[in-house]
Amino acid sequence: MHFKLYKPYGYISQMYSNDERQARKKRFLKDLYDFSEGVMPIGRLDEKSEGLLLLTTDGKLSNTINRSGIEKEYYVLVDGIITDEAIAELRNGVLIGVNGEKYKTKAALVKRIDTPKLPDRKKKIRDARHGPTSWISITITEGKFHQVRKMTSAVGFPTLRLVRVRVGEIHLDGIAPGIPVEISIPSLLFS
Repeated sequence: MHFKLYKPYGYISQMYSNDERQARKKRFLKDLYDFSEGVMPIGRLDEKSEGLLLLTTDGKLSNTINRSGIEKEYYVLVDGIITDEAIAELRNGVLIGVNGEKYKTKAALVKRIDTPKLPDRKKKIRDARHGPTSWISITITEGKFHQVRKMTSAVGFPTLRLVRVRVGEIHLDGIAPGIPVEISIPSLLFS
């Protein structure tokens, strides 16, 4: 079985936690929907990120997708009006910290986009009184810890909202937050 889910802001990309303190204070995927036994997320979106999360009962598929360099596209709201220079830097790869070491990200597809039609977020993002913002699309083939947030920060435009909209050929397609949709995994995912 395979599903796609719009993971809302404020949820952790795991079914539950064995850590009692964390289980009391955090929200997990099981709090969104009563998933069947054996369903697991493919990859992660951090608690402050939202958007497309794939889930499966096939552990081998999960491992394949996580390690195969499949494109992942994100819509990113950044603080400020992003410059051409910053976009060029993101496209060429930037230095970020990963596990206490400096790491240069691989080249990324980056472009300015109009404000996308996305569900409202329960936790509001700061308003225009605090300065301008802009939206970009970033497509990467790797997934280091908080990579996109670190990338935009490295070029001077911190991330305010991060929404994954695509994994391979699977798109978010306007599904409602928190409601899983059963899907078939297309072979195009691996092209």
